[in-house]
Amino acid sequence: MCGRFAFTLPDQAMAQLFAATPGNDLPSAPDFNVCPTAQIVTVVGGGTGAGEAAEEGQSVGEAPRRLVAMRWGFVPHWYKTPGDGPLLINARAETIAEKPAFRAACRARRCLIPVTGFYEWERHDRLRLPWFAQRSDDTPLVMAGIWQDWEGPEGPMTTCAIVTTQAEGEIAAIHHRMPVILDPRDWPLWLGEAGHGAARLMRPAPGGTLRLYRVDRAVNSNRAAGPELIEPLEPEAP
Repeated sequence: MCGRFAFTLPDQAMAQLFAATPGNDLPSAPDFNVCPTAQIVTVVGGGTGAGEAAEEGQSVGEAPRRLVAMRWGFVPHWYKTPGDGPLLINARAETIAEKPAFRAACRARRCLIPVTGFYEWERHDRLRLPWFAQRSDDTPLVMAGIWQDWEGPEGPMTTCAIVTTQAEGEIAAIHHRMPVILDPRDWPLWLGEAGHGAARLMRPAPGGTLRLYRVDRAVNSNRAAGPELIEPLEPEAP
């Protein structure tokens, strides 16, 4: 799964990386401890922009991509309040096309979720030992996401979830799930800019994609902050 991550990418750098137009009210960076229900930065294709009533199968055409702030925690349309059911921060690739909460978004409302890296926890006796995972080539890590506009008593809200799959490679020894990680060549297909067939992208990343290292248990608190959260622990003395 993916339940916490770090985000240190400036708006203009992301706009250039994704050939996207920055939106308004994007969350500020850096944030070294992004937690569920926070506003996060996503990338959407121009033809299926968040905040609009995008119909399934709508063509992206030549519209530019956009950077859009979304609530991390997908809210299905039948929820009366955001807390009306389980907090849906992840969507399993194996069942996403059949789950009533996700199936329409999987077909028509897919997004990219760029991060610096994400945290995962290893259980050791009674301890939860945090690890930080980032791309081994030091480029931004881009996860597959889906999104949904939700209308509540206090107005509209755009929400999203991270797509996860079975873990393989370096992370499998720590946790059995991992986010779907997309390479730049995959972005157009996931965003619906390059025809159909995005389902084939929902697979584990090849071995060697990620670099993992232990970090301090301070990040176990969702109130922790600061760049020291992603600093590697010093090797223990023999």
